[in-house]
Amino acid sequence: MILSESDSSCIVMRRKKSSARTLANVAVKNIRNSKKEKMNLIWLEASGCSGNIISLLNANNPDIVYLFRQMVNLKFDNSIMLNENELAYEEFLNTLDTDFILAVDGAVSTKEDGRYNIIANYKGKPITAMEAVKLAGEKAKYILAVGTCASFGGISAAAPNPSKSVSVGSLVNKQVINLPGCPCHPDWVIGTIANIILAGMPQLDNKNRPVLFYGTTIHDNCSRRSFFDNKIFASKLGDKECMFKLGCRGPITKTDCPLRNWNSHINWPVGDNTPCIGCANDAFPDGMEPFVRY
Repeated sequence: MILSESDSSCIVMRRKKSSARTLANVAVKNIRNSKKEKMNLIWLEASGCSGNIISLLNANNPDIVYLFRQMVNLKFDNSIMLNENELAYEEFLNTLDTDFILAVDGAVSTKEDGRYNIIANYKGKPITAMEAVKLAGEKAKYILAVGTCASFGGISAAAPNPSKSVSVGSLVNKQVINLPGCPCHPDWVIGTIANIILAGMPQLDNKNRPVLFYGTTIHDNCSRRSFFDNKIFASKLGDKECMFKLGCRGPITKTDCPLRNWNSHINWPVGDNTPCIGCANDAFPDGMEPFVRY
């Protein structure tokens, strides 16, 4: 059987969209068959907008209930864990002696020993995100930097960076898996965790991003690529042609957004007539500005 170009594109799109779900299902099957064990998860919300935990809460197929019930044991999260006050931080401390994944959401403020970002108060002492990331990072089996701020500094570290925020990889002396995006797509998080459960460290590129989700540029799979190839460019927002001359950063930004789509796999920025602003790029935001140009 010979497939048309549109048929081939549909198959690639379905495979991309199902990659996280497939990995998650295989991981859960192995856990149920006692071939793999559920790992503990510590999720620290550091100096950011909490957009990545909100994005994760919006996960669909698989969703966050599937993640927390079937794949991992959530032990700590600033926003959504059950325990409160000192009991919450005690749960964090008790998890440090187990096999666990550390996920950090947001850059880490280092000014004044990190006191710009307090994640707990324990026995009368304020606990900074910087202290918690260092403590958990030393003992974590795997470390995920979730979102562009955690991966590269992002908006939190943008000039003039008054809080002296840094990426997770700049703070810990261990391998960090970067999952950039502002916010990070929930599939990238759940798919990476599933990969860890099944096979350990995923294949990473030279910026420590999983190749499965960050292996191609947005430009490679853009729905408007044919316009670019034929040098047909939009002159204003709302035009259907390629938005490269309006400042689209798709050619230098690696994610699978065009195939995966956002908000339950419904749409993505270019599909809604907005140029890619390179939010998953390591130079975002300072190096990606201006986001729109004429």
